[in-house]
Amino acid sequence: MVSVIIINYNTFSLTSACLRSIYRFTQGVPFEVILVDNASTECDPAAFLNEFPEIKLLRSDKNLGFAGGNNLGIQQSDGEHILLLNSDTELKEDSIAIVHRSFSTNKDIGFVGCRMEFPNGEVQYTARRFRSLSWELMDLFRFIPALMPAEKRAERMLGKYFRHDRSLSCDWLNGAFLLFERRLLDQFPRQKLDDRFFMYAEDQLWCEQAIELGRHNYFIADTTIVHVNSGSSSIRKQLSNRQSMFRHELSILKRRKGVGVYYILFVMVFGFKEYTRNGIKWLYYQLTGRLIR
Repeated sequence: MVSVIIINYNTFSLTSACLRSIYRFTQGVPFEVILVDNASTECDPAAFLNEFPEIKLLRSDKNLGFAGGNNLGIQQSDGEHILLLNSDTELKEDSIAIVHRSFSTNKDIGFVGCRMEFPNGEVQYTARRFRSLSWELMDLFRFIPALMPAEKRAERMLGKYFRHDRSLSCDWLNGAFLLFERRLLDQFPRQKLDDRFFMYAEDQLWCEQAIELGRHNYFIADTTIVHVNSGSSSIRKQLSNRQSMFRHELSILKRRKGVGVYYILFVMVFGFKEYTRNGIKWLYYQLTGRLIR
């Protein structure tokens, strides 16, 4: 059985649409849904039970963040497989069963995810490589990867360089859809998802920890879900979120590489790229009043 864990935080409409899609399309694998309300103020979370009486509704009296909320849901789940599913996603087909089949053909899976699209059909960069100095430099000087054969460039870089049109092993996956075996957590610190980050970059950290345990993370291109991923409507909030992500990604790299010359060079290159990107976002907003991803 797959235990589907969904975190709700003031997203009643999005979460309800997500739940409808699960019950409509999931046929090929038994499942349960655990909905964790992270101290929402939008409405009484009991309203979910009016339409979805089958769910297990857990109410937290404080916002536990993404990792904390999922750990609460996992504690109350019964499945041998766990799916972390964002509240702003919708299934279009039996994606849970399709991805679940991966465990019958790959015995070394850490985390597995699937293809995602924005509502307009634009592909999201779900499968990624860990940040490294070489990756950042090749991304900065894009003529270098442009000289590579297309297939080699896609597999070497992933992310925006990859069309997400074939299944493969990757370093980490977007946490909006993450499926894994419950027993994986037995080998994790404190036998649960690492919750050092309140939000942002947890998916990278967990995938890295799985690799350290000798597992591999897999991207499955055989099925696609919709991920709204609308982001913040405020430029200040968006830039604040990016700053949090920046700090967390540096923390992950420090964990992997330590503090030395490599780390210092990485901070210089990555910091230059990030602050330039954020400056462009801010300037574009000032000129047009519109946000860009």
